[in-house]
Amino acid sequence: MLHQHHHAANTCHQVHRTAHTLDHLARNHPVGEIAGFRHLHGAENGQVDLAILGAMEVSQTGDLANWMIPGKLVKGMGGAMDLVAGVKRRVVVMDHCNKKGESKVLPKCTLPLTGLSCVDLLITDLCVMEFDRKRERFVLLELAPGVTVDEIKAKTAAEFIIDAPPIAVRL
Repeated sequence: MLHQHHHAANTCHQVHRTAHTLDHLARNHPVGEIAGFRHLHGAENGQVDLAILGAMEVSQTGDLANWMIPGKLVKGMGGAMDLVAGVKRRVVVMDHCNKKGESKVLPKCTLPLTGLSCVDLLITDLCVMEFDRKRERFVLLELAPGVTVDEIKAKTAAEFIIDAPPIAVRL
């Protein structure tokens, strides 16, 4: 059974009217901003299984920087800090390199942190890496079409692990 929802709130507390409805399975349901934050805090903490966030930087130890660049206008922190603290699994989706071609997967984040050692899965335009908590490093799992391991090594400033040949994704 599918349900429809015509409004969605992002983590900056902005409500968006969707041109098309968001369809989802009955066991998953959107909630209002207040109820959503109740799920992340207090008695209902841990009820959110997964958060998918963007990032400006991720460190080799799984730190996340995604809420501000010093000196730039900031609307506010939004809810990213609440999300990384209150969910069971965190997935970061971002470009692997910045506009200058520099790695955004770093030994240590240079921007203010959103969360420490909180990233579970990193998906970039070049690859997919999963964080290994025991070894405190990301493990390369998948490569985007046409991307090589050597390219990932060249474009990644952080240390990472290759346990097995990564899967080359085909589209």
